[in-house]
Amino acid sequence: MVYLIIGGTMLLIGKGPNKKVNIKRMKSLAAIILTFFFVLGTTGTQTAMGQSDKTIFVYGNGMEKTFIKYVAELTHKKKPRICFITTASADHPGVIQYLQELVADIDIKPSYLISFISSSPEQESFEDLIMNSDAIMVGGGNTLNMLGIWKAQGIDTLLRQAYEKGIILAGGSAGSLCWFNAGYSDSRPKKLTIIECLGFLNYSHAPHYNDQPERRPLYQKAVLEGKLSEGYACDAGAGLLFKNGSLAKSVALDKKNYCYFVSVKDGKLSEQRLRSEIIR
Repeated sequence: MVYLIIGGTMLLIGKGPNKKVNIKRMKSLAAIILTFFFVLGTTGTQTAMGQSDKTIFVYGNGMEKTFIKYVAELTHKKKPRICFITTASADHPGVIQYLQELVADIDIKPSYLISFISSSPEQESFEDLIMNSDAIMVGGGNTLNMLGIWKAQGIDTLLRQAYEKGIILAGGSAGSLCWFNAGYSDSRPKKLTIIECLGFLNYSHAPHYNDQPERRPLYQKAVLEGKLSEGYACDAGAGLLFKNGSLAKSVALDKKNYCYFVSVKDGKLSEQRLRSEIIR
């Protein structure tokens, strides 16, 4: 009698009077074993249980080539499909042209979700663009307007579905703030104000932490006073990788840029500078 244990389950392979293994059953089980180890070895954001990690990568400024390459690597795909969303800049043609030139020599299949449109039969649906991507990258601009348009068009719901599916979400500036629960934005006249965001990550957020000096004290004060929850801040050249809602890694373009965890401890503000991996 021969047994094989796979994933905690004991399987009977075969038995007989001569204690020989049943060859036909062995072949069937060999196929099962190959399938089992294929699942374990699947690339991308697949876990050993076959479920996808929910992945978000954020950074402190607008589109940056090194961060685009980093997102492409996170997909573990040879030529990943990356959808760029430029809603925050009102889908300005100059922004889209800049992105096209920026990614021209990166080994990806880019697409562009344009929300300022007039209906036409040849257009792809928002659902097809988002759900058929390996990663989605959101650019900077007016965060509040972007979120309003997403809600009106159902894009926010599609992004949630993409996140749950394991499609990587990423972005900088407005494209980083949007994934958190709230933060300061320059979306309204006169001054920075707090806006509520999608809440995929249950923390507050502050991009532009070193390149727009007014943001840091505002953010610190809001966290200390309880106007914002504890959260994460990114310098312009630094980024944060989240897996399943928790911080997995901090990265930076150089040793001049950092990420921070900002919270309140014993009634006092705490700003913890995170150790970062330098990426190029």
